[in-house]
Order: sequence, then structure tokens, then C-alpha cells
Amino acid sequence: MSAEANFTKLNLELPPAPKPVAVYKPMVVVDKMAYVSGHGPLKPDKSLIIGRVGSDLTLDEGKAAAQQVGLAILATLRDQLGSLDKVKRVVKILGMVNSAPDFLEHPKVINGCSELFANVWGPENGIGARSAVGMGPLPGNIAVEIEVIFELV
Repeated sequence: MSAEANFTKLNLELPPAPKPVAVYKPMVVVDKMAYVSGHGPLKPDKSLIIGRVGSDLTLDEGKAAAQQVGLAILATLRDQLGSLDKVKRVVKILGMVNSAPDFLEHPKVINGCSELFANVWGPENGIGARSAVGMGPLPGNIAVEIEVIFELV
């Protein structure tokens, strides 16, 4: 099944493709690699999920925020490429969690995005290398920021 068909089956809503808020491009394509800039948890109503995971937000709320970041990234891919089917595979994910100092479950938070991508592109192509780290405050106090490298068809 295609990535577009898999996404449709998930019955999830994409937010609008985020627009840059500083001096950068949302995505740069070099050869067959798409480098997607850090995205935040943008919701369809254009609001953001904010707060620190482990104090303001629970682990499950943080994981939902990471899934929402994944949806924002999908919106950028569709906006820039025209279709999710133009992505061959996930190469690398860097997930940054706005976390309380004693919160230690960063990988479980970023699973929200990783599981989404695995459902869209399948376990072989939707799971890539990954890092998940905790940060001090993220821009605008967003809960999660994620950047991704994709290989294109």
C-alpha cells in the first residue's frame, strides 16, 4: 500500500504546513535526500502544544505532542513534494523533548512520531536511525521539536 493510502487509513488530520518563523527553509532537498527543519507540535487550528513533559505534561501527553509534530512534518512533505509517496524511507530522526530535569523517558515520547512514520511507510521504510534527547526550554515553550532526514524515490 502507498504512504498516502496508509495515511488515509489512520484517519488523522494534518495541520497546515508550518511557515518559517525565522531565517530558514522548512525543507531542503539535496540529490535524493530531504532534510526537514525542526518542527513543533502544530495542531490543525494552528495552536501549539506547549509545556514541559514530566511537569506540565504527562508522558502520554508528550507522546501525543510528538505524534502531532510528525503530522506537521507530513504536512510539510506533502506541501513541498506533492505526495507522501515521493518519500522512500525515513533515514534519521532527531527528537528534542522540553522536559523537566528529572524526566528520563525521552525515547518513549519520541515514539509518538516514530510510530506514526512506521504506520505511514511501514516497518522497513518508516523506521530509521534516531536520537531522543531532553532539552531546557524549547522555542515558545513547545513540548517537542523534531527534525528528520528522508530518502526520496
